[in-house]
Amino acid sequence: MRLDSSFMLIDISVLQLEGTLMAVTIAINTNEDLQYNGKVTWLVVLSCIIAATGGLLFGYDTGVTGGVTSMEPFLKKFFPGVYIQMKEDTKISNYCKFDSQLLTSFASSLYVTSLIASFFAASMTRDYGRKPSIITGGVAFLIGATLGGAAQNIYMLTIGRLLLGVGIGFANQSVPLYLSEMAPSKFRGAFNFGFQFCVNVGGLVATLINYGTEKIKGDWGWRISLAAAALPALVLVVGALFLPETPNSLIQQGCDHEKIKRLLQKIRGTDDVEEELNDLVTASETSKAIKHPFKNILQRKYRPHLVVSVAIPFFQQVTGIIVISFYAPILFMTIGSGVSASLLATVFLAVFGTCMTFMSSLIVDKLGRRVVFFVGGISMFITQMMIGGIMAAKLGDHGALSKGYSFLVVVLICVYTAAFAFSWGPLAWLVASEISPLEIRSAAQSINVAVGFFSSALISQTFLAMLCHLKYATFFFFGTWVALMTGFVYFLLPETKNVPIEKMNIIWTKHYFWKNFISDGQEHRDNRIHEPFLSSHG
Repeated sequence: MRLDSSFMLIDISVLQLEGTLMAVTIAINTNEDLQYNGKVTWLVVLSCIIAATGGLLFGYDTGVTGGVTSMEPFLKKFFPGVYIQMKEDTKISNYCKFDSQLLTSFASSLYVTSLIASFFAASMTRDYGRKPSIITGGVAFLIGATLGGAAQNIYMLTIGRLLLGVGIGFANQSVPLYLSEMAPSKFRGAFNFGFQFCVNVGGLVATLINYGTEKIKGDWGWRISLAAAALPALVLVVGALFLPETPNSLIQQGCDHEKIKRLLQKIRGTDDVEEELNDLVTASETSKAIKHPFKNILQRKYRPHLVVSVAIPFFQQVTGIIVISFYAPILFMTIGSGVSASLLATVFLAVFGTCMTFMSSLIVDKLGRRVVFFVGGISMFITQMMIGGIMAAKLGDHGALSKGYSFLVVVLICVYTAAFAFSWGPLAWLVASEISPLEIRSAAQSINVAVGFFSSALISQTFLAMLCHLKYATFFFFGTWVALMTGFVYFLLPETKNVPIEKMNIIWTKHYFWKNFISDGQEHRDNRIHEPFLSSHG
């Protein structure tokens, strides 16, 4: 079945926006010479929807943790020192109420285990397939959620959280790869955005549950919030059992080519899949010659892929989004809101983020990755500078912002969240999963995930201390990073829209800077194979 007609609406809705923004992007291929044959089939749509639910794990945990750590019964039971500091110490600065290394260790411990798990996930994803890695992540998260909801002491709570990290590490490593390999190249951005969309949905569900459970007396409120994380994990595990493996992965595992051809025909909705199959086989043969992908990715010819795999996830975290995602309720309480009002404001953030990711998915394959990066980066920079300015001028160490300024800060944080959800949120996963050749793709994705988790752990561990010491300048700190990363995209990130994933190397051989790192032989071969495409670039 064809879904092409539903995508025609996208062309109409973005024509005007495209005309004003296209000047900041680079020329890319628009003819059909580079495209494989095939349609958007229901098999691809359903498979990608199921796989994308892996994003619910990351989103739910991120959303639920910030809310739970602001609930008084939870703080009384596990972090009594923070509770006393928040309630009884009237002399402490607004910015330092939640400055606790134990509390931040609880938040950041998940990222440390996710980082470690991502390297094990890389081997499983490469050797056994994307599907087993997705299932492993779901099972680990399911067990972790059960332990968290039943926790009787800090040790049980921590073990559950570490298992949640294992689940997220496996899911975040394998799901974006699965989506990029299953989707037709023409709509790869939209399909891959499903992961970030589910991250936002998971965060929205978590904040809604937190808002409801915060009113429950005793321990049941936070227990329900933590235990409910088992539901998205159960959805992922059950759904993943019915997923087909990607043709890329099956070829990499040495499966029968005829069976893979039949699967590819079913996925693409056409019998004419020879060109794509041949490219997959060629990529697999190259991949098999690479015995140590983590060692080989250090070679000069893979320098562009390595730099982007490190820079993109690092920049994604130093936008400051982890501050908003994890500590939004605490941040709102810092400016004078109560617990319930803070959780309600966090709900609005999640709604804005979800809507903007969906909107971005409709236009990213039309406008291109770079334009979306620029729009998001400029918007985030402006809002962070304004938030920092308001807090510097109107919020001292004691007291609270007036209702008018509190409302303005909430609005600016909503705009910032929407800009991130429109751009760096989903694009970081998309670009990192599509830029690398098959022989290093799993290793590159693992590095991408590991750097993201390392950066998240570092920022989540230091943010509350940073807020205490830098105060309003915290927002200027993150705003400066946003300006730097937008410059990185402008000068060093080529456009990847409409380029099939197994032909991605051509964008590096034509880039004014990165072409110097690609070997002459590789460039000559790519130029010879893709001559029509290269000619269209002038």
